[in-house]
Amino acid sequence: MQGAAGQGTGQGHSIRLYLVVWGWLFVLSACSYLVDYFHLQGLLRWSLILLFMVVKAGLITAVFMHLAWERLALIYVILVPPTALLIFVVIMASEASYTLFTRIAYFGAS
Repeated sequence: MQGAAGQGTGQGHSIRLYLVVWGWLFVLSACSYLVDYFHLQGLLRWSLILLFMVVKAGLITAVFMHLAWERLALIYVILVPPTALLIFVVIMASEASYTLFTRIAYFGAS
């Protein structure tokens, strides 16, 4: 049986880690607001917004949800299904464009 001095060693994370991650989240949020402030348009705008969103989500899941310290199997269980779903959505979006163009070509524009 361990004494009170031996309990908790190696179990917690320093407050510094959480403050650094919070700071990075603040900087990334400011960058995504700057995208709108500078009136960026088109693909560049959406690419930057999505990039900042994915990086912020990665920081939150890695540090605040303690995913960075979990076993690899648990990480795969959490991350593989959403990734597969995202790939499926991209495939279906490209298929939807093809279907729309085929319908327009066959039925004509209304």
